[in-house]
Amino acid sequence: MEKSVHVVSNADIANIFGNNDTNISIIEEAYNVKLGIDSDDIRIVGDSVKELDLAASVIEKLADISAKGELITRQMTAYICDMASEGNVDSINDDYAAGAVCINAKGKPVRAKTGGQAQYIEAIKRSQLVFGIGPAGTGKTYLAVAMAVSALKKNEVSRIILTRPAVEAGEKLGFLPGDLQSKVDPYVRPLYDALYDIMGFDSFTRNFERGVIEIAPLAYMRGRTLDNSFIILDEAQNTTQEQLKMFLTRIGQGSKAVVTGDITQIDLPPDKSSGLKKVRKILASLSEIEFIDLTEKDVVRCELVQKIIRAYEKYERNSK
Repeated sequence: MEKSVHVVSNADIANIFGNNDTNISIIEEAYNVKLGIDSDDIRIVGDSVKELDLAASVIEKLADISAKGELITRQMTAYICDMASEGNVDSINDDYAAGAVCINAKGKPVRAKTGGQAQYIEAIKRSQLVFGIGPAGTGKTYLAVAMAVSALKKNEVSRIILTRPAVEAGEKLGFLPGDLQSKVDPYVRPLYDALYDIMGFDSFTRNFERGVIEIAPLAYMRGRTLDNSFIILDEAQNTTQEQLKMFLTRIGQGSKAVVTGDITQIDLPPDKSSGLKKVRKILASLSEIEFIDLTEKDVVRCELVQKIIRAYEKYERNSK
């Protein structure tokens, strides 16, 4: 059996196929089909009507995304195949067609690349407090920082405050030389990296020196009231219940807060429990708060990261 998908003129067939046809090989493997090019059409050959239809729906979505100027990657193709198999392929256009959150320092738009990321962005837009919970590489921190920069540029807030608990990831750093800022920098370095990428070094430096952007360990938040601010608490799985309560009660008038974390990567001592694991139950009745769960399907950092997360999840399921 055979089916053809017409590719619109402003969609790049080479982009759809990928380097050395790597994108197409994912579709072929997913649906047991063979793909080829016939003028402006992509021809699909297979043994099952259902699999032909699914492959065609994936090609149509890739063509739509390519026509909008997006680079088609292996990871994107695999994600769309998963969505098509689950019957959710029609929602993909909304994710990729969504307007850019902001333009980063390299002139590229920052936007949702998965359904989970799109839900996360929309939740941040409409709610005063959002929890983004999910594995590494899902864009939790990066998208929150992008939303913060966007809010600052629109004068919706007067400053950005980013904080992390100063907890070492499984190894002791020991004594760190230098002044106070030098001592805390290793703990908040990922936040600097995200801001550099989105704002550029010069813009970040100007705003940091003026106090418009503040980056500090969580302990520095105690006793403060943070008005008219966009506040991000990163790595919240490494907060105790008392620390997380302290942070949440810092939110002042005109402020918005995003709390991110991955409950599979808790670095607290054995005698300490993570506040992030309990907070959903405690705050479930508050309508102003949203919890967004990102999964391995939302990993955009690297295809290998997605595979690593799946392997760990499989191992942990089998170990129980």
